[in-house]
Amino acid sequence: MTWLRQFYDLMMTGAQHYAQWDVDTSQRIIRDRRRMAVLGLFLLPIAVIGVAFADDLGAALPQVLGGKQAYGPAYYTTTIFVASIAVGVVAGLITGCIGAGGGFIIAPALMSAGVKGILAVGTDLFHIFAKAIMGSVLHRKLGNISVSLAITFLIGSIAGATVGGNLNRTLYEVNPILSDAFITTIYVLILGFLSFYGMADYFKSRKALAAPEQVVEASAGRATVDDMTGLAQRVQAFNLPPAIHFDQGVVPGGRKISAIFLVASGFLVGIAAAIMGVGGGFLTFPIFVYVLGVSSATTVGTDILQIVFTAGYAGIAQYAIYGFIFYTLAMGMLLGSLVGIQVGTFVTKVVPGATIRGFFALAVMSAFVNRVFALPAKLASLEFISMTKETGAIIESIGIVIFFLTLSSFAVWVFWTFFTNIKVLKGDRDSSGYDVKEEQA
Repeated sequence: MTWLRQFYDLMMTGAQHYAQWDVDTSQRIIRDRRRMAVLGLFLLPIAVIGVAFADDLGAALPQVLGGKQAYGPAYYTTTIFVASIAVGVVAGLITGCIGAGGGFIIAPALMSAGVKGILAVGTDLFHIFAKAIMGSVLHRKLGNISVSLAITFLIGSIAGATVGGNLNRTLYEVNPILSDAFITTIYVLILGFLSFYGMADYFKSRKALAAPEQVVEASAGRATVDDMTGLAQRVQAFNLPPAIHFDQGVVPGGRKISAIFLVASGFLVGIAAAIMGVGGGFLTFPIFVYVLGVSSATTVGTDILQIVFTAGYAGIAQYAIYGFIFYTLAMGMLLGSLVGIQVGTFVTKVVPGATIRGFFALAVMSAFVNRVFALPAKLASLEFISMTKETGAIIESIGIVIFFLTLSSFAVWVFWTFFTNIKVLKGDRDSSGYDVKEEQA
């Protein structure tokens, strides 16, 4: 169990770095009038075309795009748009307040609202890519990127995204319910792992508050993320050309690793991104640090680069051109997340760390319960298990209610905390000396 605990810690570190990238990117967009104007231009054609031709699009486009009744790319209703903003706000609150990527709730939320799984995945990928492009300042991060490492990794991630996208589309063409069941199962496994250890971490932190000396002893014996693990040392010792050199500025002479390990790692991240509709950041960090022995600084820079290209390729080449992206949802989620992240980051200044850990565990657990409760009905529809349609619908409804009640309670709590402490937060912001011009440069 020790190695599982270590893997969870590194996955959380990866999720935190991804969240920090998301926060930085969102702040860069929302504090720049030009970028916000571009976002408005993205929304304008969706609204105009959708409102003018909603009935025609709803009747005609699903017959010709994406197969098996996929939504049209600009199909628009006010309810859909408002719901997507709400999903984006909650995801942004989780990212900003908890400090871990909130994307894991997007696909379950959209699927619970009736969106097909493959559309939820494709839409989430496009939302990530749109945000990355609008807020990208990659030139500032080049000092932490090993170009050879990044390119080799991207070879694998592009291949993995191709396989993952083809797998999702193939399952969807065979049976849309099979596609939903497959995506749901993947989420159950990942979220189950995260929620189990998240709850354990929360209760451990609560006990630590009563005995702070134990925290010091525990932290003193824990290795830092830049310490080479035994597995990483064995991987780097495997001498199979071609070798990729990196971290020259971290250790004398740098480090090297066989390209085959980088391609394989990229393949795993790419296939996960394409199947789940995530950026892959929560996997890149633990793989790079724990398995490959890359320094945390180089890992962060490379992760930022791969998010842009992996999400962009998977979103456009594997989903968009086949009609599996709901653009109205994507833009609504982008708008909502920009607001949610700002509020969430302010709330962290007045909330104890143990409380934040608790909300992370609760949010992940609610998404896990949502997908677990949705699975029986899908398996019964596929005749994998014996269950009446009514029973499956009741179980799924219970999961949906638990999920949305939990997320709604979390959102209400965060906004309540924000507004009741707004004077304190405003004073802290004014004293920080934030320079908007510098950020926009």
